[in-house]
Amino acid sequence: MSGKNNDTTVGAAHQVDSSSASIANTELSFQGIRHHSASHDNFTEGQESAGDKLSRIFTQGSGSYQASQFSADVVSNVESLAEVLSHHTTRDGPVPTEGNDFDAAAIFSKFVRDANEQGIHIRKSGVTLEDVSAEGLDSSALEGATFGNILCLPLTIYKGIKARKNMKMRRILNNVNVLAKAGEMVLVLGRPGAGCSSFLKVTAGEIDQFAGGIKGDITYDGIPQKEMMKHYKADVIYNGELDVHFPFLTVQQTLDFAIACKTPANRVNGVSKAEYIQSTRELYATIFGLRHTYQTKVGNDFVRGVSGGERKRVSIAEALAANGSIYCWDNATRGLDASTALEYTEAIRLMTNLLGSTAFVTIYQASENIYSLFDKVSLLYNGRQIYYGPVTEAKEYFDRMGYECPPRQVTAEFLTALTDPNGLHQIKPGYERKIPRSAKEFEDYWLASPEYAQLRKDIAEYKNSIDTDKTREIYNKSMAEEKSKGTRKKSYYTISYWDQILLCTKRGFQRIYGNKSYTVINTCAAIIQSFIVGSLFYNTPSTTNGAFSRGGVLYFALLYYSLMGLANISFENRPILQKHKGYSLYHPSAEAIASTISEFPFRMIGRTLFIIILYFLAGLHTSAGAFFMVYLFLTLTTEGISLMFEMIASACDTLAQANAINGVLMLAISLYSTYMIQLPSMHPWFQWISYVLPIRYGFESMLNAEFHGRHMDCGGTLVPTGPGYENVADDNKVCAFVGSEPGQSWVLGDDYLKKQFQYEYKHTWRNFGIIWCFLLGYLCVKAVITEFKRPVKGGGDAMLYKKGTKIMKVADDEESTSDTANSLELKERFSSSNSSEVDLAGAFENLKSTAVFAWKEVCFTIPYDGGQRMLLDHVSGYCVPGTMTALMGESGAGKTTLLNTLAQRNVGIITGDMLINGRPIDSSFERRIGYVQQQDIHIAELSVRESLQFSARMRRDQRIPDSEKLAYVEKIIQVLGMEPYAEALVGDVGRGLNVEQRKKLSIGVELVAKPDLLLFLDEPTSGLDSQSSWAIIQLLRRLADAGQSILCTIHQPSATLFEQFDRLLLLKKGGQTVYFGDIGHNSETLLRYFERNGARKCTSKENPAEYILEAIGAGATASVKENWHDIWIRSPEYQASENKVSEIINELSQKELTTGDDVNTAKYATSYAYQFNYVLRRTSLTFWRNLNYIMSKMMLLTTGGLFIGFTFFGVGSSYTGLQNAMFAAFISIIMAAPAMNQIQARAIAARDLFEVRESKSNMFHWSLLLITQFLNELPYHLLFSTIFFVSSYFPLRNFFQASRSGVYFLNYCIMYQLYYVGFGLMVLYVSPNLPSANVILGLCLSFLISFCGVTQPPSLMPGFWTFMWKASPLTYFVQNMIGIMLHDKKVVCSKKELNYFNPPAGQTCGEYMDPFLSGATGYINNPDATSDCAYCLYEVGDNYLASISAPYSNLWRNFGIFWIYIVFNIIAMVSLYYLLHVKNVSPLTGVMKLATKVKSKGKK
Repeated sequence: MSGKNNDTTVGAAHQVDSSSASIANTELSFQGIRHHSASHDNFTEGQESAGDKLSRIFTQGSGSYQASQFSADVVSNVESLAEVLSHHTTRDGPVPTEGNDFDAAAIFSKFVRDANEQGIHIRKSGVTLEDVSAEGLDSSALEGATFGNILCLPLTIYKGIKARKNMKMRRILNNVNVLAKAGEMVLVLGRPGAGCSSFLKVTAGEIDQFAGGIKGDITYDGIPQKEMMKHYKADVIYNGELDVHFPFLTVQQTLDFAIACKTPANRVNGVSKAEYIQSTRELYATIFGLRHTYQTKVGNDFVRGVSGGERKRVSIAEALAANGSIYCWDNATRGLDASTALEYTEAIRLMTNLLGSTAFVTIYQASENIYSLFDKVSLLYNGRQIYYGPVTEAKEYFDRMGYECPPRQVTAEFLTALTDPNGLHQIKPGYERKIPRSAKEFEDYWLASPEYAQLRKDIAEYKNSIDTDKTREIYNKSMAEEKSKGTRKKSYYTISYWDQILLCTKRGFQRIYGNKSYTVINTCAAIIQSFIVGSLFYNTPSTTNGAFSRGGVLYFALLYYSLMGLANISFENRPILQKHKGYSLYHPSAEAIASTISEFPFRMIGRTLFIIILYFLAGLHTSAGAFFMVYLFLTLTTEGISLMFEMIASACDTLAQANAINGVLMLAISLYSTYMIQLPSMHPWFQWISYVLPIRYGFESMLNAEFHGRHMDCGGTLVPTGPGYENVADDNKVCAFVGSEPGQSWVLGDDYLKKQFQYEYKHTWRNFGIIWCFLLGYLCVKAVITEFKRPVKGGGDAMLYKKGTKIMKVADDEESTSDTANSLELKERFSSSNSSEVDLAGAFENLKSTAVFAWKEVCFTIPYDGGQRMLLDHVSGYCVPGTMTALMGESGAGKTTLLNTLAQRNVGIITGDMLINGRPIDSSFERRIGYVQQQDIHIAELSVRESLQFSARMRRDQRIPDSEKLAYVEKIIQVLGMEPYAEALVGDVGRGLNVEQRKKLSIGVELVAKPDLLLFLDEPTSGLDSQSSWAIIQLLRRLADAGQSILCTIHQPSATLFEQFDRLLLLKKGGQTVYFGDIGHNSETLLRYFERNGARKCTSKENPAEYILEAIGAGATASVKENWHDIWIRSPEYQASENKVSEIINELSQKELTTGDDVNTAKYATSYAYQFNYVLRRTSLTFWRNLNYIMSKMMLLTTGGLFIGFTFFGVGSSYTGLQNAMFAAFISIIMAAPAMNQIQARAIAARDLFEVRESKSNMFHWSLLLITQFLNELPYHLLFSTIFFVSSYFPLRNFFQASRSGVYFLNYCIMYQLYYVGFGLMVLYVSPNLPSANVILGLCLSFLISFCGVTQPPSLMPGFWTFMWKASPLTYFVQNMIGIMLHDKKVVCSKKELNYFNPPAGQTCGEYMDPFLSGATGYINNPDATSDCAYCLYEVGDNYLASISAPYSNLWRNFGIFWIYIVFNIIAMVSLYYLLHVKNVSPLTGVMKLATKVKSKGKK
C-alpha cells in the first residue's frame, strides 16, 4: 500500500531518498527542511505518527495483505484512536501513542522497514499570507428590470453602457496576514459579507472570480501561489458549504471513486489497486462512522439517502481521499445542529492530526466546544483583519482593548459581536471613549498591536527556516512516484487520462443504475409512443399513396429521439464537476466523454424496442438489410443530435440560456431534415442549415434503405382512369406522382427520392462517414469547452431595488476614502441589528394576543410500513399572552410535527384537545394565527413593502379601512428595522435579500396580519450567524413583552439566546414529553429539575441548552440509561402542568364571550371580489417584473416566427407550395410546445408558494391562483403571437387581404393562444410536480399532433384511430389555418411536378382528358398538344384540402368548436385542481381501494 503516505492513510506523501526516515519526526520536516534519519534498528515507537498507527492496524499480517476484512478489535482500536485524535490540538504537544490499544510492534517494524526501503513520506505544507488584498466588481445595489426596459430598448441600452463605464471595484479583503503551520486548524470568523468565503477562496487559489485581482504574497512553504496552482494544485483543496454529490450513488461508490482517482502507482508491499482502495475506504468509513451506510444512497434535498450529518461526513471523507495537504472548509456546518457541528469539527481535527494537513474553517454559531478544538483564529470585519493568533489569547486581546465577554456568551459569539456595530457589547468602565468601533479603527488598533508585530516576526522567521528548493524537490519526487503510466510529467493529476475516462464511465453506469426509474420511464415512454405511432401508420400502403406516410414514420422516429435529447439536458451535476475539478480528481473533459459513453447503452435499450415495434407495425420494408440500415442511421443521427445539444449546453451558463438556443436548433432540425421542405424548395439564405445538421444525412440514408429498389404501384393516382378509360393502353396513362415515367403503372422508389429530395442511394456510406465526423466533432468540442469553461459561474451578492426607487446612499464611517477598503454591501448595512435604536415602544402597541391556547393529550399517528407509527405521544401544554415558549429536542423528536399539528397543518390521525380560550378551534383559526415556516418562501418579484401590504390586505378584515392596514404595515417595517430596504425586491439568494432579511420578511408577513391568537415560528435562527440569530430572538422578546403569545422551535441555541425564553417544552424521539415548564432566571428552575432527577451537575460555564440535550441522550451517537419521559410522568412538575392545563381549559370555557371577542370567524377575511382584485394585481406585477421569463417568451415567438417565415418565404402556387403552406401552418401550431413548457416553469413557482404558505393561512381562495395566472399570461401571448404572426405569415406572400390575414390572426393569435395557455396550465395544475407535468404534456402533445391529420391523412388511418382525429383539438386548428392559406389558391405546377403521357392517336390532350377531368381534380397544361400531355394533380388549393379532409366550408363551425375546447380547459383546470390538490383525492387511492375490494371478494 502507498499513496501520499502510501500506507492506508491517504495523506500526501513525500517520495524521497530511501535513506531518509519513513516518517519524519519533527514538525520542521513538514516544511521541507531538516529530516531526522532512522535506521531499521533504531526507529523507536516514539517516532510513530498517528497516520502510521492506523496504517499499522490496517496492514497487520506478516507480509500478507489482510485489510479487506477487519476484526471487531481492529475496528475498536481505530475508533478509540480516532476519539483521541479528534480532541487533540497542536498546543497539547505530541499525539499520545502509549497504551495497550496497540500491541503490534513486530508488525509495525516490518511495515516501517518495507516503507523505508521504498522511501515514503507524508507531503505537508504550511501557509503564509502577507498583506493580501482582493478586489471584485461592486454590484451591491442594482435596479430591478421590468418589461418596460424592453419597450424602451434604446434608453435601456444607453443606461447599460453608462452603468458599465461607471462600474467600480470593491475591496473585498484588505491587508490580511496569516501564518498556519502544517497540522494547524485556523478558525475564520466574521459576519455574512465580512469576506470569510473570499479569504478561503484566495487561500485555496480559487481566484478567477475576483475581477480586480489579488495583491500580496501567498506562499506554501516558500512555493508562490502561481507555481503551486500550476504544478501542485491537487494539494490545495477548497470545500464549499453545500454538500454536492451524485444523489443516486451509494456511499461506498462515492468514496471508492474518489480514492481510485488518487490511487498512487507505487504502493507499500505492492498491494493491488483494489486492495488499496478497499483498505483506504475502510479506514475513512471507520473513522467517520460510515461503515453502516455503505449501500445507502448519498441522496440530496429531493432524493432520500443518508442523513444530513452523514452526508457531511461523506463530504469530509471524499475531500480527504483527494489527498490534499491544505484544506479550506467554507461554512461547513450550515444547517447542522450543534451536536452534529461538533462531530464535524472533531472529524477535521482528527484529519489534521492524522495527516499533518493544514485546515482553514469558517463556522457560524460555533459553540465553546467547537472553538476550543482550533489552534488559531482570524477575525474579519468588512474585509479587514482585526485579529489573528491563538484561540486562547483572542478574548484576552479584546479584553485589553476594553471589551468584556458577557457571562455565558461563547467566545466565538463574543468575537463576532464585536464586528456588529449594534451587537451585544459590554465595555469596561473608563474605556467608553477609547475603544475602536468602526472596521477601520479596529484594523488600526490591530496593526499597532504587539500581537501583529509578533505575527509578522513569526512569518519572517518561518520563511527563513524553510528551504523552498527542498520543498519543491520533495513535491516533485513525491508526485512523480505517485503518477501512473501515461500521466504527463507536468500534470498534477495522479492517474492517466484514459484511466480517468474509465473511472468516470464506470461511475456513469453506477449513477444510471442507481436511478433506474428514469431509464424505465424513458423506455416505457418510447414503447408507448412506438405503439401509438406504429398503429396510426399500421401497414402503410406499399403504393404511391403510402410514400409520404413512410417518410413520415422515419421522420417521426428521428424527431422523437431528437426531442428526447433536448429533454435530457441537465445542469444538476455542474456543482459536483466544479468540486471535483477543484479536488483535481480528473479532467472535466474526461467526465464529458465518459457521460456520453455510459449513457449510450441505456439509450439503446429504449431505442431498440422503439424501432422494432414502430418499424414492423408500420409495415416498412421487411428485409434485414433495410431494417438494420434504418436502425444504424437512427442510432448515429440521434446520438449526434443529442451530442450537439450537450455541446451547446456545455457552453451556456444557465439552463434557460441552453434551452433558448437548443429550442431554435430543434426548430431547424424539424424544418431542415428535408421532410417538410425539400432541398430544391429551400431558399439559398437558409439552405446551408440542412448541410450543417446531421439529421439531413441520416434521413437521406433511412429513406434510401426504405425506398431503394421499391416498385410502388400507382394505387389511386393512375391518370386517367374510370368510365371510358377501361381499354386504354398503358402508354396513354401516367402515374400522377413524383418520379413517374410515361406508360408505367408503378414508380421506382429511387426515382421518387431523386426527383423529390435529390437523394441517391450511392450517398449511403458517404453519409455514414459524415455523421461520424459530426459525432466526433461535437464530442471533441464538448470536451474542450467542459475542460476550460468554469462549470459554475461565481459572483458577489447584490441587492435589487424596485425600478424607480432612489437607491439609498449610506455614508460610510471615516474609512470611506477614495479607495475604500470595503464599502460594506448595502444588504449588510441594512441588516436588522444595525438599525438605529430608536424608541419603538409605540410601534409595539396593539400587538397583544387576545386568547390563551391550550392543548391536552395530543397524539399524531401516521400509516407506516403496513402498520401505524406514533409521532406525537400524549403531548400537553399551553401558551399565554406575553410569554415565549421554546420547543426543543433532537432531530426527529417531532418539534415541527407538533407545531404543524397545533397549527392544523398535518394530515393523519390526530387525537386530543386543542382549545382557544377553552373552546374548540373554528374555521378562522388558520387565518388568525401567525406561522413563520423554516423555509423563507416569497415571491421574488415583489418588494418587501408590497409583500407585507398584500398579506395585510388579504388577512385582515375587509371592514378595516385600507389606509389603516397600510399604516400598520409601515409600523411593522419600523419594528423589524426594514426601512432601508423596504423598496428592495425579494429576489433570489445571492441576488436579492440575504438570509437574515428574508427571515425578517417571513416574520413580518405574519405580523402584518395582526394575529390575535398566537405566533408560531419554526427554526427562526436556522442558517443565520450568531448576531443575526440574536437580533431575531431579541425582536421576538419585544413582541412577547408587548403581549404576543409565541411558540418557537429552536435548534440548540447559545446560552444568551436560550435565556430569552420563559418556558420550555422538551421532546425526545417518539414525540414524548421530557419537560414542560418554566426555565427560570439563568435557567435555574430547569437545571434544578434535571440535577434532582439524576443528571450530572451543570457548571456555570456550560450552555444549559446543550446540557439538557446531552442529559436526555440527544444526538446520533449518544445514549443514556434513564428514560426521561418516565421520570417526567412521575414528577410533581408533570402533575402541576397537567393541573394548570385543565384549570385554564375549565376556567376559560365557563367565561361568556364578550363583544370584544366577537371577531369575524369566516374562513377568509375578505370577499371573493376583493381577493380577485388584489391577487390579479399582484400576479400582473410579478409578470411585468420577471424580465427573463417575458424575454424568453418574446425571443421564442419572434425568432420562431422569422425562422418559419423566411424558411417558407414566398411559397408560390406550385404543388410543393401547397405542401409548404400546410407545413408553415403546422409548425406554427407546434410552436406551442416550447411555449407551454415556459408557462409551466413559471406557474409552478406561484403554485408552490400558495400551497406551502398562503393556502395554509387562508389568504385567498385557491381558484384565484389558477384564474389570475391564466388571465395574466394572455396579454403577453396576444402581443408576442402578433409579432409571430407578422414575421411568419406575411413572408409567405400568400394572401395579404384582410379577409384572409385577419381571420388567420383571429384563429392563431387569439383563439389558439386562449386554447394552449389554458391547456398548458391545466396539465401543470393536474400534475404533482414540474418534471411530471413535462412528461404528461409531451405525451398529450404527441397524441394531439400525431392525430391532427397532417402526418397521416384520415383516409389512411386505421378505423380505430379516426375517433382520435375527431377528438384532437389540433385537427380543427390545422383545418382552419390551412384552409385560410389554400382556399381558392390557384395551383400552377412546376415543370418537375407535371406528369407526362401521350394521348391516343388522333386526339388532343384536352379531348382525351375531358371526361376524366369532369369528375377528378387537376388540369392539363397543354390541352391542344397531341403528345407529351402535361398533367397537374390539382387545379385549386381546395382540391388538396379535400384530399386531407379539411374543407374550407368548416371554417366557422371549427371556430365554434374552439370555444368548447377553451372553456373545457378552464373548467377542467379548476375542477381537477380542486379534486387533486384541495380535496387531495389521489387517482391511485381509488384504484387501490377497488383492487382491495376485488381481492376480498375473491377470498370469500
